[in-house]
Amino acid sequence: MAKRDRLSGNEAVAVALRQINPDVFPAFPITPSTEIPQYFASFVANGQVDTEFITVESEHSSMSAAIGAEAAGARSLTATSSCGLAYMWEELYIAASNRLPVALALVNRALSGPININCDHSDSMGARDSGWIQIYAENNQEAYDNMVQAYRIAEHQDVRLPIMICQDGFITSHAVENIELLEDEEVKNFVGEYEPENYLLNPECPMAVGPYSITDYYMEAKRNQAEGMKHVNGVVLDVAKEFAALSGREYGLFEEYCMEDAQRAVVIIGSASGTTKDAIDKLRAQGEKVGMIKIRLFRPFPASEIAEALKGVKAVAIMDRAESYTNQGGPLGADVMAALFRARSEALAVNYIYGLGGRDVRVEDMEAVYETLKQIIEDGDAGETYRYMGIRE
Repeated sequence: MAKRDRLSGNEAVAVALRQINPDVFPAFPITPSTEIPQYFASFVANGQVDTEFITVESEHSSMSAAIGAEAAGARSLTATSSCGLAYMWEELYIAASNRLPVALALVNRALSGPININCDHSDSMGARDSGWIQIYAENNQEAYDNMVQAYRIAEHQDVRLPIMICQDGFITSHAVENIELLEDEEVKNFVGEYEPENYLLNPECPMAVGPYSITDYYMEAKRNQAEGMKHVNGVVLDVAKEFAALSGREYGLFEEYCMEDAQRAVVIIGSASGTTKDAIDKLRAQGEKVGMIKIRLFRPFPASEIAEALKGVKAVAIMDRAESYTNQGGPLGADVMAALFRARSEALAVNYIYGLGGRDVRVEDMEAVYETLKQIIEDGDAGETYRYMGIRE
């Protein structure tokens, strides 16, 4: 039976972790994710979990300890943001290449410099090719629900890859919303016990983790990772179906909002999706055929599914809360445009960079994006495909 509560995104994730009761949680504080281990440490102190909580000296050490624990056969995780993620860069690749289903609660924050502690997606987007599954949340409810589903996805025998559960710093992490929590026993039964097939402390099967890979084996190891990624989409959908039966809340690879007859669409990630929904509702009331695709699963990227969802659209704006410095746009723009190209789509597409360093995104801003798309359709030309939104030129 669901319980209503009023929680910040950070506290919601911490509650999910309390219900999961992982084996090992190494942590080092960094804004705006600090509250997650802070809340969890109180659960440890109060005897609400039997997790081994380890205070380490850096983010590099927190991920190293999580990897060591996972390799030994323990369900492990950590939390971080921004420069903390950058500091554990080396270890991200090690976790993925060793096929260790570590979980990471990532609270998205701009990477320095200049120094900034507010939200954008430059930290997680920088790690998009590290071999981690990446799932994003629009709001606090989704942050909680995604964390509850995380281990079921990462630990699946056909996947066995680390998973990054992302939410927007301060916008969701610190803002308080009414959400519905599952009962503790429901989460425990849904997630289940971790039963690794191969692990260091298994006396019946001696093994090594992280051996040196010479040229005769390295490519095969990378192909092995890629094969695991190929199974992620199906596993995400299967887990979401089970979660829907338990909670009544449905999830997919992405959410389609008013896309049934949309001629103009926005593709976006994270909390600004809610702002975009408000703009859509306002424009729909005026008879405008506008819609949105909100990305939930970004890695692996559901390219063919997104192209199919956009097949009836005449113009699309792809919104990136991170720069790629390619002079072409951002990482989401590159992936969506590639998907449209492969699908031989005739939709006119533009890529906006927006919201960097926590820059506000207003309903009026998103209305202006849809107005631009209308002009693009009338002109029959996308014009400049690489644009910035809400900037002082």
